[in-house]
Amino acid sequence: MLISWELIRTISYWIIVVNAIGAVFTVFREKRDIAATWAWLLVLVLVPVVGFIAYAFLGRKLPHKRLDLIQAQTELELSEALEAQKREIGNMNSTYADQITTTAKAMVTLFQNSDNAFLTRKNRLKIFTSGNELFHDMLQDIERATHSIHIEFYTFYADKIGNEVLHLLERKAKSGIEVRVIYDSWGSMGTKRKFFDQLRANGGSAEPFLRTHSNLFDFRLNFRDHRKIVVIDGRIGYVGGFNIGDQYLGRDPKFGNWRDTHLRIVGGGVFSLQQRFIRDWNATDKNKITAYKPYFPVNHVKGETSLQIVSSGPDSDLQQIKLGYLKLINSARDRIWIQSPYLIPDDSVLDALRVAAMSGVDVRIMIPNMPDHAFVYRASQYYARQLADEGITIYFYRNGFMHAKTMVVDGKMSSVGSANMDFRSFKLNFEINTFVYDHKVADQLEQIYMQDVRLSKVMTPERFAQQSLWLRFKQTFSRLLSPIL
Repeated sequence: MLISWELIRTISYWIIVVNAIGAVFTVFREKRDIAATWAWLLVLVLVPVVGFIAYAFLGRKLPHKRLDLIQAQTELELSEALEAQKREIGNMNSTYADQITTTAKAMVTLFQNSDNAFLTRKNRLKIFTSGNELFHDMLQDIERATHSIHIEFYTFYADKIGNEVLHLLERKAKSGIEVRVIYDSWGSMGTKRKFFDQLRANGGSAEPFLRTHSNLFDFRLNFRDHRKIVVIDGRIGYVGGFNIGDQYLGRDPKFGNWRDTHLRIVGGGVFSLQQRFIRDWNATDKNKITAYKPYFPVNHVKGETSLQIVSSGPDSDLQQIKLGYLKLINSARDRIWIQSPYLIPDDSVLDALRVAAMSGVDVRIMIPNMPDHAFVYRASQYYARQLADEGITIYFYRNGFMHAKTMVVDGKMSSVGSANMDFRSFKLNFEINTFVYDHKVADQLEQIYMQDVRLSKVMTPERFAQQSLWLRFKQTFSRLLSPIL
């Protein structure tokens, strides 16, 4: 029996109506900002069925109960000590105030109020830009551990370096050292739970963040644990952009050289990393850490660097790391140099960059010259083109993949961490950054930046104008999805 065109039109009409109603209900039943709301409405209405599948991966939020697990871990906030430090920062004659600039004092206060972040002084820092050097030092430090090894990574692959790290952890756990590992189940795609069975058999622990054991039942691409933390004996800490995987050592032909930035910290900053790890562990595993003292040993370090460890995530609406980026940008008087694999800033960051550039500040932004995610890459190109038209210097890094997340301002203050310059890092993922108040560290990062400039090409407005209409269309279309990428 043939189906009449009238019946087809009627069915199509009702499919469109039902899809539109479903789209409105789906998007508005959860609180989100207006840009993301309209972006999801666009996807769900214009791409029926497929749009809802995409929403299942990218749009759904974490249940409030799971977010409350993280918010509830406040035992280590040390509120009385933090309040005392706030008062000391406010005293112009205090030792803290004597060590940092007026601008940095405002930064310190911002993070104290928004993230309960302690200012730690007299730290020693080492900067890594090579995965081979980083893992050489990190494995040596793990080998020398005598009490505890705490590891938290977005990506822990079951490849050559992943197995090398794991076998060392297994051996340390067997010798009686406490070993705890948190990994993100999505970021560690392909790494099965049984990969860590021998570690558990040897007395260690390994859990996916918030106990998400299978991507089959947790297929959200958002709200991932993007942090990269290592704490050894409560005395040595690592934080930055590298993950555990062969590609981060330049072994993947697709990416070639992997250019990233990571820090090794010795000093009070390690306590903040330890605190962050314990809070994440207690939100993830039922066997919580309750006796804190052994993890915070007295640490007599003669360093010169003041810093704050700042974390952010969907468990808070404050977007603490983004606020830090804004404060850094707005404080600049001479130069702002940024590196990020993704450049998808929201309006507040875009306006801050514009204001800085139009005020005569030397604003430079370096992004990769190759994609790892197609839509994200094209959206980044769109914003790079827009910012180049407004007087900002744009570099495309050509010696492999640029994955560093750094910002250096006026040769005095800097940030190194896991947070990219995009919506996802600002709002959707759990991130951690180190904000450093030391002109020597800033100088090192600027020297590294200039080395990278020699391996990059400047994308002037004229070069962007030479791009094909098809490429510019892809950039513009990807930009429409930027709030949900």
